[in-house]
Amino acid sequence: MRNRPLNPLKSKLPWQRLLTAILSSSLLIPWFESNPAQAQATEYCQLSPQVAKTKENLRLLSIKGNQDAQQRYQQLVKKHAEELKQCRSRTWPKIQAIWLRLYPCDVAPGAIEQIMDRMVNRGYNQVYVEVFYDGQVLLPAAANPTVWPSVIRTPRAEKIDLLATAIQKGRQRGLKVYGWMYTINFGYTYAKRKDREEAIARNGKGQTSLYVVDNGSQVFIDPYNEQAKRDYYRMVQEILRRRPDGLLFDYVRYPRQAGSDSIATKVTDLWLFTQATQQALFRRAQNNKGLELIRRFLSKGYITAGDISDIDKLYPQESEPLWQGRIIPPQQKALPSPSARQPILQTELWLLSVAHAMQGILDFVSLATQPAKELGITSGVVFFPEGNQTLGEGYDSRLQPWDRFPSTLQWHPMSYGTCGKVSCIVEQVQRVLSMAKPGTQIIPALAGTWGESVSNRPPLEAQMQALRQFSDKIPGVSHFAYSWQYPEHDGDRKFCRIQ
Repeated sequence: MRNRPLNPLKSKLPWQRLLTAILSSSLLIPWFESNPAQAQATEYCQLSPQVAKTKENLRLLSIKGNQDAQQRYQQLVKKHAEELKQCRSRTWPKIQAIWLRLYPCDVAPGAIEQIMDRMVNRGYNQVYVEVFYDGQVLLPAAANPTVWPSVIRTPRAEKIDLLATAIQKGRQRGLKVYGWMYTINFGYTYAKRKDREEAIARNGKGQTSLYVVDNGSQVFIDPYNEQAKRDYYRMVQEILRRRPDGLLFDYVRYPRQAGSDSIATKVTDLWLFTQATQQALFRRAQNNKGLELIRRFLSKGYITAGDISDIDKLYPQESEPLWQGRIIPPQQKALPSPSARQPILQTELWLLSVAHAMQGILDFVSLATQPAKELGITSGVVFFPEGNQTLGEGYDSRLQPWDRFPSTLQWHPMSYGTCGKVSCIVEQVQRVLSMAKPGTQIIPALAGTWGESVSNRPPLEAQMQALRQFSDKIPGVSHFAYSWQYPEHDGDRKFCRIQ
């Protein structure tokens, strides 16, 4: 997470115009329960601690086989589901979601119920369950046809479908359950496969994405690689067989780098040096001159007046070098000398390279969301509000063209500003609102906890109150994450010993 938001874009950028060409060618209302003696909710649709405790005691007794407690527990679960639905229908935000990672320990009896009960108690009506992260997938080991290992690899738990259980238990409590998945970041387990080496993104410095990320666990792939596309598509289909209420695609970008490498200023900084990406780039050429110039620019990182003179001699029957998105103004046609044309052509080749890298992300999003679209299941994209910015003469190294994501998808901007106040968080959301097309459903993701500041961020209540001014444009918010709100429980679940 960055310490502060980067400067906003001032206007539509050259790479955005190129992408357009490439695309064309290829209120907080208090609410009280009807029986206030039994339960009472706060202005955030949260249940009172007493009611939550009563439900938890019944859950524990149910696990021990107490039939009466089990019946009373189920009645209470159903009652709270209806109350939550009514409260959220008249309280902003209409959608209040939370991000959740499950662990092998959650196969224990009653574990998922406990988590989902807590979400209802705190007024959440949607849960984003992480289904693909760190190179592992939340599918049963005995029913996992993907190239990634299952999250649950515990002996005698091979057939346990934790995702299906989470969806079922969530819906029983009035919760919508989404699958939250990494996208371009396929994880280290993918990089270990010898038959997938060509699918790993590579820059012009001879580095794969494995070696530019601090923790060494993230591996970003080439979004143009056909094998990577097939692998991911199949996994999405398997997740959708569980019929979640939606899918959210995270890490829809290239790696975030540190220091001076955080800004891409030359072609070797870009993730263009895999065979699939280069072949796709070459196909953007519209004549021989264009193709040859693209090749030379990619191989050296620049072109010279001599290169231009060479291709004029090689292809005298062609006028100007052409590629997708290139429009030659009349005044430029009047520059016959190679030295006069060189700086213009070099700048245009740089913009083409940036646009091509970004188009790979957009194309992969289109592919990833297609199976859900065919089933009528909602899809959303998760992104950094600063991830698409220009920085001086360069671009944010993540090259995340979120302003070109389809408006038919939900937008989930990670509004994680850390200025100690709500102002920088509001600015991030404002930036997204200013660039979104009308009708785009925007659901900002906020980081923090209830009732206290954490990591230089105000409490969640303060952040939500600050965003309420946009309530007519923002139907909901999400909170990162369950592990922040229940750190002890998250640690217990992460490191428990399964009997």
